[in-house]
Amino acid sequence: MLGAAATLGWACRQRTEAIPSAAGSAVRVHWRLATSWPPNFPVFEEGPRRLAERLEKMSGGRFTLEVDSAGKHKAPFGVFDMVRNGTYQMGHTAAYYWKGKEVVMSLFTTVPFGMNVLEQYAWFFYGGGMELMQEVFGKHGLLSFLAGNTGVQMGGWFRREIRSVQDFRGLKVRIPGLGGEVLARLGAEPIILPAGELYTALEKRVIDAVEWVSPAIDLMMGFQEIAEYYYLGWHEPAAELQYLVNKRSFEELPPEFQAMLVTAMHETALETTAEFFARNVEGLEALRTKYPHVKILRFPDEVVAALKQHTRQLLQEYAARDPLFRRVWESQQRFLERARRWTEISEQYYFTIR
Repeated sequence: MLGAAATLGWACRQRTEAIPSAAGSAVRVHWRLATSWPPNFPVFEEGPRRLAERLEKMSGGRFTLEVDSAGKHKAPFGVFDMVRNGTYQMGHTAAYYWKGKEVVMSLFTTVPFGMNVLEQYAWFFYGGGMELMQEVFGKHGLLSFLAGNTGVQMGGWFRREIRSVQDFRGLKVRIPGLGGEVLARLGAEPIILPAGELYTALEKRVIDAVEWVSPAIDLMMGFQEIAEYYYLGWHEPAAELQYLVNKRSFEELPPEFQAMLVTAMHETALETTAEFFARNVEGLEALRTKYPHVKILRFPDEVVAALKQHTRQLLQEYAARDPLFRRVWESQQRFLERARRWTEISEQYYFTIR
């Protein structure tokens, strides 16, 4: 068994290494994983189920994983505590749901006007992000791993057009994380609801607008039947999903099972990221052909400028009073400043000429 420090260091790197065979071992392990998503929820639920299939195959049936959706355990926002207390050994969720535990956790999902997917993954693997994430979650007896990225998320579905900053005043918007706090500074009322309640809440006007993900998932939710204004994103440029793992449970695994788990998480994260992109391609095509009444719009320049200003102020305020938040945010900012130069002359330039 790896020691605690060695386990953390090795797990943080998430490198695919040779996996010792468990075929000769009599050890059998059965874990349970809780998700924050409804049963059979597209893309989101598929990742952990692929993880379970991979683990069983890699271990010759000796390491099995039972996946429970929020429809079974009834606590979509209780995954953190259920994994921490050992009710479940793992969770599949998003780190910004735990902002109430420590606001710094939200930085490991995404930051408004922050890094894109490639930049963020580079920061996690080669900019110290994984080590910082383990430091934050390790204090709670947890390990945190990447579980796939949605890419740039849309800005949300609105019943009425947003023409100015004043239009946010009194608006009830389902939006989590730092993005919700920024909208609150424009006068909106951010509300956090689980996925299974969003359609009804929008339909019954419990909320006036809903930010969820992107065309791939949003059309399946049916939001286009209620709201006709669909805005481009700003708040979640690279929303990373999260595998939460009970640290003690991980350390009690045989080394070969530890390696299998980390490798399988890494692989399913990549697949999930690719699936989000592919599904969004299909979703946008369907949106434009089947729902021509939906207007895909940019927020006015005045609104974007206000969002940027309040985002910067919010992050600076958190950094001023929370040393750990400051360390993580400054690490991201330093990396982004360097990465931006390469992005501008590589990806960004290429998009303008192809």
